[in-house]
Amino acid sequence: MAEDDRMHEGGRPAGETSPEAGAERKAPPARSHGRLSIRPTAVPRPLMEDRRLENAWTAQVITLLPEAFPGPLGLSLTGRALKERIWQLETIDLRRFGIGRHRNVDDTPAGGGPGMVLRPDVLAAAIDEARRSVRAPREEWPLILLSPRGRPFDQAMARRFAAGRGITLVCGRFEGVDQRVIDHYGLEEVSIGDFILTGGEIAAMALIDATVRLIPRVLGNQASTEEESFSHGLLEHPQYTRPTDWEGRRIPEVLLSGHHANIARWRSEQSVKLTRERRPDLWRAWRARRDGDPEGDQEL
Repeated sequence: MAEDDRMHEGGRPAGETSPEAGAERKAPPARSHGRLSIRPTAVPRPLMEDRRLENAWTAQVITLLPEAFPGPLGLSLTGRALKERIWQLETIDLRRFGIGRHRNVDDTPAGGGPGMVLRPDVLAAAIDEARRSVRAPREEWPLILLSPRGRPFDQAMARRFAAGRGITLVCGRFEGVDQRVIDHYGLEEVSIGDFILTGGEIAAMALIDATVRLIPRVLGNQASTEEESFSHGLLEHPQYTRPTDWEGRRIPEVLLSGHHANIARWRSEQSVKLTRERRPDLWRAWRARRDGDPEGDQEL
């Protein structure tokens, strides 16, 4: 199974400031992570556009539901980065490659059984169109099939995708995808969890969001990504903010002490404690990487 989406929204051209801001001081124009391969215009552009940005990280999504995108990807930090052209989103409507008058994209499973299977010839035509615009080797632009039987998506995988130049995501539907097209293109199957969705679109959005936020300049504080859960193999420590006392529950005194070494030690201990309690699989992997002791949680 897999997912896809699309949406349109107007935006001010990169670098343009509001009249109110310009009255006080003229802000320097925002630098784009990529540049348009054609001459830009002063006309506001939608979040998703057909013109490819050179050098901007690009997510291609092959889907039966292109209207679902960008969805939440067009909001908050990822949406702002999309407007500023730090990254780019393209959707390819699988229905366009359907067979016959009704543009059928699926057929019954060989050998019988319930449901329908995406046809290899239809999906191959969409993949070929997507790859024609890609000028990067597969290691820099992976071809991914969102599937419940794929390798689990994790933070390390997100970092690998973010370090490349882009990604092509195939959103599955129905009972799945004909195995021959998976083998022919060497599709890398990825899963976002041990559960079943009606399609790959939601999974595609989750994968893109986790990846895009690691691209430089998408987040305001790059250090925040270095202290999050999974960034060092452990779950993140608990977080607190004002008020100091809420409903009789106080912020731990160490966090109010101003002693940075003690605060760092407390946070590290809390990360270890939470990981051992909630994710013993992560704990064992972390211990194995650190000191070769994957059974270090036996005393629990």
